[in-house]
Amino acid sequence: MTGDRIDPLALKFSEPRYFEDFEPGERFYLPSRTMTEGVFSAFQAASGDNHPIHYDRHYCQSIGHRDLLAHGYQVLIQACIGAGVLPQLMGPSLIGFIEQSSRFLRPVYCGDTLYAGVEIAELKPQRTTGVMTCRITIHNQDGDLVLEGEQKYLLRKRPAGSAAHPAG
Repeated sequence: MTGDRIDPLALKFSEPRYFEDFEPGERFYLPSRTMTEGVFSAFQAASGDNHPIHYDRHYCQSIGHRDLLAHGYQVLIQACIGAGVLPQLMGPSLIGFIEQSSRFLRPVYCGDTLYAGVEIAELKPQRTTGVMTCRITIHNQDGDLVLEGEQKYLLRKRPAGSAAHPAG
């Protein structure tokens, strides 16, 4: 390594893509994650949720669950796009996360491995910005869909006079 200085703000994953550079149907996958006892403990500590269904195996089994039951939000956070490449592609065009909805379809237990996916479902242009609606899915290790929903992001449109992204 040399002693040259770097500009951390100039380091980029890729050239930024603006609202117009994205296409409905584009898919992005997030790294799989196993719901370990450590993940359960960390979520319990962060959320303050102390219901025994999330930490007491005896209680879970007494009401018919095979193991600790993951909290719905603990499952939902597996679809956080920040764990993947999409926000890196958005770069500074990303203004914010503006809306989310989800449906919890099957239980998730301690030891399950989750696989999250994001698909651009709709692009709704506005004057200087646009809203990107993404369909989110989370499957377990058996291929069962355990969660589906939508997330919406507000993105900047390309500044006037700037060149289009090569893929767009």
